[in-house]
Amino acid sequence: MTRPFQNALRALPALLTLVLALGLSACGKDSGKKDSSADAGKSSIALLLAPEDQITMSLADFSSGPVITGSIQPEKRADLRAEVSAVVLQVLKENGELVKRGDLLARLDDSSIREQLTSADESARVAAQSFEQAERQYQRLKTLQAQGMSSLQATEDAEQRRNNAQGDQVAAKARAAQARQQLQRTEVRAPFDGILSERKVSAGDTALVGKELFKVIDPRSMRFEGLVSADRMSDLKPGQTVSFSVNGLDEKNFSGKIRRIEAAANATTRQLEVLVDFAPGSAPKVAGLYAEGRVETGSVSSLMLPDSALLRAGDEAFVWVINGEVLKKTPIKLGERDARRGEFVVLSGLKAGERILRKPGSNLQDGQMIKQVASPQASIPAGAASAARAASAGK
Repeated sequence: MTRPFQNALRALPALLTLVLALGLSACGKDSGKKDSSADAGKSSIALLLAPEDQITMSLADFSSGPVITGSIQPEKRADLRAEVSAVVLQVLKENGELVKRGDLLARLDDSSIREQLTSADESARVAAQSFEQAERQYQRLKTLQAQGMSSLQATEDAEQRRNNAQGDQVAAKARAAQARQQLQRTEVRAPFDGILSERKVSAGDTALVGKELFKVIDPRSMRFEGLVSADRMSDLKPGQTVSFSVNGLDEKNFSGKIRRIEAAANATTRQLEVLVDFAPGSAPKVAGLYAEGRVETGSVSSLMLPDSALLRAGDEAFVWVINGEVLKKTPIKLGERDARRGEFVVLSGLKAGERILRKPGSNLQDGQMIKQVASPQASIPAGAASAARAASAGK
C-alpha cells in the first residue's frame, strides 16, 4: 500500500465529521426559517371582533345602602298538625295542588272516637233525665214547705240533689262536646285558600298528637324576609326602597319597601331581620327562593363591570382593553358588588368610553392584533375567532 493512499485513509474520519456538521447546520437554518415563518404567520392572525363582543364603559348608578340577604316567604302560612292520635286512612291532596278553605286534605281513623262520642251522648241523656227528676222533686217539696206540709230540711236536701244533678248534666254535655270536637279533628281541612306546599303524611301512617301533616301557603302574601348587619341599623327605616334579585328568576329585578325592622338582633349572627313588601303585583309565586339586594339609602355614579368580563389571578383582576387595533391586558381595582345587578364597581384602571372584551377567551395574548367586523359575523365567539381564522389561513 502506497503512502498517499494510507494518508487518505487516515484523513477519512475527519472528512466525514466535517460533512455531517455542515449537514446539521443546514438543517438547523432551514428549521429556523420554518419556525420564524410560522411565528410570523401566527402573529399576523387578527382577532375578529363584532360590536356584541365589546363593552363600552360608562357611568351607572350604584346604590350605597346596606346589603340585605334572605328568602321569599309567604306571610300567610299554616303548619297543620295532628290533634288526635289515629291512623291515617286517606290523603286527598298532593304537593302543589290548589286548595279552598274547608277542603278535606286527609281523613284519620275515627272508630274509637265515635264510640267515645256515643258513650258521652248517652251519659248526657241520663244526666238530663236525672236533673229533670231532681228539679221536679225540689219544686214539689218547695210547694209543700210553703204550705207547712214539709220540713225546711227536706226542701234543702232536694235542692242539693237538684244542684248535683245539674252539675252532672253540665259535665256530661261537656264530655259529649269534647268527643264531638275530637271527631271533627279526624278530618284535616284547609284553613284558607292557597296551595298545599308540603305533604308529610301518607295513608297508613300513625299520626301522633303534634305530628306535622301538611303545609299550606297563600302565594298572594309573599314577602322578602331578609337579614341586615346590625352595624348598619342606623341606615334603615320603614318605607325605604329595597332593590333585589331572586335566585332562579335572574331575568327580573324586584323592588319593595321595608315594612318592619326587628327590634332585637340575632345573638349569634348580630343581624337584624327586615320584612320587605313587594311592589303590588310583582311578587313571585314560589316560596323559599334565595334573594339578595340592597337598601337604597343613597346612590353614586360609578363605572360598573360585569363578572363575565373579568380575569382573576389570585387577588388581582384584569380586563382586555381594546387599544386601537391591539388588545391590552389591563389590571384594575374593584370595589363593592351590586347584588341586584351582579356587577362590580371599578375603582381604578378604566375610564369612561374605553372598550373592553365582554367575554374574553383563554387564548388571548397581550398586544394581539384585532379586526372589527359587522354584527352578522358576531356568531363566532371572540375567544374562538382567532382559532377559526388560523384554521382558514392554514387551508
